[in-house]
Amino acid sequence: MVVEMRFVLERDTKMPTFAAIDIGSNSCRLAIASVQQHKLKILHEDREVTRLGESVFDTGVISPEAMANTIRALKRFQKTVQALVVDRVRVVATSAMRDARNSEAFRAWVKSSTGWTVDIISGLEEGRLIHLGVTTMEPGARGRCLLIDLGGGSCEVTLSDAGRIKQMVSLPLGAVRLQQEFLMQTDPPSKDDVARLRKFIDRELRRGERKLGQPKVSTVIATSGTAAALAEASVALAAGAGTGKVAKKSVAKKSVAKKAARRGQVLEADAASVRMIADKLLKMNNVQRAAMQGIGPRRSEVIMGGAQVFATLLERLELKGFRYSPLGLRDGVLEQMLADVDTRASAHRTMEAERWEGVLEVCKRYGIDPRKSEPECHHVEQLFDQLTNVHELPTEYRLWLRAAAMMQEVGKFMNHQGHHRHTQYIIANSEIFGFSPEQRAIVAAIARYLGKSRPDPEDRPMRFVPVEEHLHVQRAVVLLRLAQALNQDRATAAMKLRIKVFAKRVLLELLPQRGGADLEVWALKKEAPYFREVFRRELFVEVA
Repeated sequence: MVVEMRFVLERDTKMPTFAAIDIGSNSCRLAIASVQQHKLKILHEDREVTRLGESVFDTGVISPEAMANTIRALKRFQKTVQALVVDRVRVVATSAMRDARNSEAFRAWVKSSTGWTVDIISGLEEGRLIHLGVTTMEPGARGRCLLIDLGGGSCEVTLSDAGRIKQMVSLPLGAVRLQQEFLMQTDPPSKDDVARLRKFIDRELRRGERKLGQPKVSTVIATSGTAAALAEASVALAAGAGTGKVAKKSVAKKSVAKKAARRGQVLEADAASVRMIADKLLKMNNVQRAAMQGIGPRRSEVIMGGAQVFATLLERLELKGFRYSPLGLRDGVLEQMLADVDTRASAHRTMEAERWEGVLEVCKRYGIDPRKSEPECHHVEQLFDQLTNVHELPTEYRLWLRAAAMMQEVGKFMNHQGHHRHTQYIIANSEIFGFSPEQRAIVAAIARYLGKSRPDPEDRPMRFVPVEEHLHVQRAVVLLRLAQALNQDRATAAMKLRIKVFAKRVLLELLPQRGGADLEVWALKKEAPYFREVFRRELFVEVA
């Protein structure tokens, strides 16, 4: 069933066009946007309820029926993507796919049916992308605020200040999950089921509260279908209270809340109204819930648990209420896609800062002093910038190289012997803000081959890197090995470097600040044969 669709015919065909697909626990969403003056213009939006998470939260696996429903929705999305000549598509999956034991089988089905690769993102990465979308596109979200996104399987709560993430928690408090685990026995639910539900919500929110504390914010922004339903129901409740009558139920297919939000109208729900609505829903059967304005027949099946989460969260954190935003995960995915290709986009600066903070957080976790790696980071950036015509690497590899240089010794936390293998494992499997699993695999592979071994397509680390990136990784490894060779003696001041590129050779001129450069010259000359093998040029080293 199509719940929401928005289509704009006019677009500049010369601008790149992106599509973001969010495979959620309750529904699949599509958003297509073109780039115009370094900003995104939404061309088309679509949504279909598929309930992928229903069976997962009950049995631990995605049912064949839910898979088939989702595949049908994705194939329909694909027709629109093809019709609008989209340049790049990114498909992400969230809580249900994270939890399902058969998620890899479903990913393979999606790949064979559509050609799309599904990225299963963590709860924290989901929260980061939602934050990116909301703070970039939502007026008033650039100050100190709290973002709440309650989906089908999880709830992400993010404390934001000046567009930067301060704290974030991802909790297993999604609407579909709570419905399946606590509220399926009777309709309305029994007192015992409600008591168990409230106890579980209270326990998880206490865990989140330990990390968030009591955030003092003036603005609370809530996204997702549950927030839209509660906002609209709260408005209807206020209208009914003001006139002494129950507000007339809307029969529009598209949510009144979303229509109003898209027109720039502010839709708010205060904490008292949310609590009243949440408790009232628990006493109704499904037919009665569906008759409430803002709820509707599909949302009525899963809203009870989510409404209780919102009511309890607002009370525990002493928040006055929330403002609804129609933005969500798909908007953040689009903003990240824009930031990856347009350095002048506002999201690019935010994304770069978040990525580097994520790298530094990994270093801190494994006892690495970033100051000791800075000279190597500087050298690898200099090599990248001045050897552009030699290595011909994509622009994003500049950051991948800097990140690999900074994190290359994290494996020593596990064992100094063979630490490059441990480094690869840690980077590939760590939560690093802003890095997709594919990007982490690339950075991990670059950091892996700084010892005696060389990249080989049959190696396990390289199997996680897309085939089309193998040559890029090999060239990046050479640059980082050169930067490593330039930093043999960390007790002396950083080596200064001049680079000269000729048709068939590259000259590195070393300008030592204190002491000699014997170790660096020896190390660089050891890399010359591999440099020649990869770049088909001779490498010469001189001391100025």
